Amino acid sequence: MSRAGGSGSSGRFVLRIDPGLHGALREAARAAGVSLNEYCARKLATPTFGFEGLEFTIEAVQRAAAVVGGHLIGLAAFGSWTREELHDESDIDLLVVVEDELRLSRDLYLAWDEAPIWWNGHRVEPHFVHLPDLERTTLGLWAEAAVDAIILFTRDLTLPSRLARVRNDIAAGRIVRRVVHGQPYWTEVA
Repeated sequence: MSRAGGSGSSGRFVLRIDPGLHGALREAARAAGVSLNEYCARKLATPTFGFEGLEFTIEAVQRAAAVVGGHLIGLAAFGSWTREELHDESDIDLLVVVEDELRLSRDLYLAWDEAPIWWNGHRVEPHFVHLPDLERTTLGLWAEAAVDAIILFTRDLTLPSRLARVRNDIAAGRIVRRVVHGQPYWTEVA
C-alpha cells in the first residue's frame, strides 16, 4: 500500500555506521535534548555548503569519531583550504574538539595515522584540542581557526559560540596576529 506522495516507503531505515560516529551522534542528541532519531533527522534535513565538500565532510567526521568516539564535541576545517589558498604541498587542517575528559596525547595522532584520510590529493591533518577556558583570552590555534573555520560537525552550539567569541576579540582589537621571522602568532594587545 502506497503512502501519500506515492513513494511506498515507510520512512524507517537502518543505518550502519562506525561505533565511534554512533557515540558522537548519541552524545550530540543528548546535548540537544532530543532522541537520536530526531537528531539524525534534523541533521539530514539541514542544508550543506554544497556537494563539493560533502564526501570530505562525511569522511572527516567518521574518522574523528572513530578515533575519539563519544568525546567528539565538534569538527572544523580551517587554514589554506577554507581560505581558498590551497597549493600542491598544502594539507587540510582540521580542528578536532574533544571533551576535557579525553587526554590529549600523541596516541590520538597515532590512532588517526592508522587510517589517514586524503581529500583531492591533500592529506587531512587533525589538531586535537579541548574547548578554550572562558576565563582566559584565547590565542594560538583557536584564534587561527576562528578567522576562517568551516564547521563540519557540532553536537551543540559550544563550538560555534567559542569561535564567535574569539572572532569578537579579534574584531574588537583585543588580540592581533603578528609575524616574526615569517611565522605568524596571536597576541593580546597591551
